[in-house]
Amino acid sequence: MLALIWHDFLYQPLFNFLIWLYNGIAGQNLGWAIVYLTITLRIILLPFTIVDERNKAKNVVLYDEVKRVEKGYERDPVLMKEEVRKILKTRKVSPWAKAIVLGIQALVLILLYQVFLRGITGEKMAKILYQSVDFPGVINTVFYGFDLGSRHDIIGPGIVGLWLLIEIYLGTRRKIGLIKADLIFFLLFPTAVFFALWWLPLVKSLFILTTMLFSVIVGRFIRVFFRPKKTIH
Repeated sequence: MLALIWHDFLYQPLFNFLIWLYNGIAGQNLGWAIVYLTITLRIILLPFTIVDERNKAKNVVLYDEVKRVEKGYERDPVLMKEEVRKILKTRKVSPWAKAIVLGIQALVLILLYQVFLRGITGEKMAKILYQSVDFPGVINTVFYGFDLGSRHDIIGPGIVGLWLLIEIYLGTRRKIGLIKADLIFFLLFPTAVFFALWWLPLVKSLFILTTMLFSVIVGRFIRVFFRPKKTIH
């Protein structure tokens, strides 16, 4: 039952949409088909992205209020904890939107891996394609000189790892009281992602890079409407 749901309602529709993009606006270039697939996915998930950006704005205000309370009640730890608890209770931030976006992106990553694992040529493709989707023949997996089906490429994973390193640095440089765990996360997480992508087909790196770039562009635009409003005391 689960295998049927996975194939008929997840894998096959994604595969057909990818080939439809490949035959159409991608100009029979699999790399651009992956890019357009990723952008389409992120547009569908845009409502959840907006909620996530709104939560980030709330978190900025929450952080400022907690720091203000900690500074104002530093001589009274008991009262400080009580005030912080009140702030956390009044400014609830639910992580469900971010969890949905990350969960669906992870699902698509698995599906894309299965696409390359099963193969995208010959009889296997003909059996999976809908009648409304034209058979593309031999798929061109080369994207600007890089074979998207190849593994152990260092450039794609390297860009993703460096990007994550910079993002983590920018997110923690203003943090007060960094601890050892912060440094470990700063170094190990991008490194772990690099080696994971290095082991997987290069198409994974392209998907992640596209969604990261989309997140930066859309995030900056959305943050114009969800600027943190500082409370006046």
